[in-house]
Amino acid sequence: MEIQDNDLEELYAETFRSIEVGSMITGTVIGKSQEVVIVDIGYKSEGYIKREEFSEQEYNELKEGSKIEVIISRIKDSEGTITLSKRKASMMRAQNLLSDAHNTGESIVGTIIEKTKGGFIVDISGMRAFLPGSQYDIKPVKSSDDIIGTTSEFKIIKMNKKLNNVIVSRRALLEETLKTQKVETLTAIKEGSIVKGLVKNVTDYGVFIDLGGLDGLLHISDISWGRINHPSEVFSIGDPVEVVVLKYDEDSEKITLGYKQKKSDPWLNIEIRYPEGSTVTGKIVGIKDYGAFIELEEGIEGLVYISELDWNQRPKHPSKYVELGQVVQAVVLKVDKEERRISLGIKQLKPKPWDLVARNYKIGDTVTGKIRSLTDFGAFIALPEGVDALIHISDISWTKHIKHPSEVFKAKQRIDAVVLSLEPEKERMSLGIKQLNPDPWIKEIPNKFRLGDEVECVILRNSEHGIFVEIDEGLEGLIYDSEIIKADENVFKEGQRLKARIIRLDTEQRKIGLSMLNAVKERGE
Repeated sequence: MEIQDNDLEELYAETFRSIEVGSMITGTVIGKSQEVVIVDIGYKSEGYIKREEFSEQEYNELKEGSKIEVIISRIKDSEGTITLSKRKASMMRAQNLLSDAHNTGESIVGTIIEKTKGGFIVDISGMRAFLPGSQYDIKPVKSSDDIIGTTSEFKIIKMNKKLNNVIVSRRALLEETLKTQKVETLTAIKEGSIVKGLVKNVTDYGVFIDLGGLDGLLHISDISWGRINHPSEVFSIGDPVEVVVLKYDEDSEKITLGYKQKKSDPWLNIEIRYPEGSTVTGKIVGIKDYGAFIELEEGIEGLVYISELDWNQRPKHPSKYVELGQVVQAVVLKVDKEERRISLGIKQLKPKPWDLVARNYKIGDTVTGKIRSLTDFGAFIALPEGVDALIHISDISWTKHIKHPSEVFKAKQRIDAVVLSLEPEKERMSLGIKQLNPDPWIKEIPNKFRLGDEVECVILRNSEHGIFVEIDEGLEGLIYDSEIIKADENVFKEGQRLKARIIRLDTEQRKIGLSMLNAVKERGE
């Protein structure tokens, strides 16, 4: 049957009467051009959406068969054209979404797109909502720039009927979550229980752990059985952590936490693991003026006092023997379980210096050392083995009268000496330097000088016993006080030359006695 023009017009009119402007329907894309997108909406006429309602990406992604929600925007009966709007459909969908969320109190997802005065603008399915700055988080925001572009859940806290004033809050959801978490956390909190949390803050004295709605304090003393200088050596903000509840005060809701308590106390059975006299290996973890700390295992440190570092009677600073991080061996000297102290020794693994001296030297040997100190009675010589030997003042010179060793020696001076006596068991050793040369009193002096010889002398010093003079280089004699010519005009000064006669020559006592009177009488003066 052939359809007449008037029948066709009636058919179109009937179609358009069934379509309501403003209704939302789902259509299928059947084509697109640079001006419009053509959509089949299930009627006898297609609908058209202006190209400008699509972003470049949306337009490029459209394909034949793509489903799309639209609003019927306008119908033209004469031309048979249906104008559709994707934008209005999106707004209607967003309005419905916001309205439902506001009525039910459910959260809604949105993206923070820009910063504005007093807060931020949030895009919720194409609708713009205002997020006050105070409603973003529970704690103050450090940098608002990092927030732009983030997607979160929000709660609608205010909305008017026209949907042109929507205020949302992220903080409200966080507070609800924390309240729920707090109830769950309080149920799980019991002294001795193990709980999980996140490191919230790190301070000098400890770490604050977020347990879920409640914070607990992990004091630095409860972090490790061993040595730590700062909690940041173990934890960083945001670290997940498992801790033990040490104490919980229900009234103040204060929670004290422990981390080291997850492991047993390493000091239990310490005397069995480290018996006195045993040799142990550890790492140097601390150096002080009084000694060095050695970590034997996690939570166990021993102290080597400075006196136990070296056999030297005057040990150097501990840093001269060990350095941080160095692995060393030591001997366990004492274990005090109650005080949690272990005394260690390093020198005990080295040979005793006096044992080395007994092995390396014998009487009569020539040794080389450095002057360590000077006293009224002699000089102490430091030997390579780490011991001090004494040169008595009487063993410095065969002929010269030495009042103080400083007349001959200087501190740190390096000298040679002869071993005179050796008593390692008493830690004593005597040296002499005059013994490096033959004793001149045996042959040289008796052959050169005789009783009655007149000699020319140089005054060295005056004493209560007389005048000490130098007879020959390094050879001294004494003009007895009773043998001095005394007169008002005689003033004897150091360096003055005079003549005297030898009246005593004692090679055993190594002394020469002189007389001025005898010399004058012999010359007939």
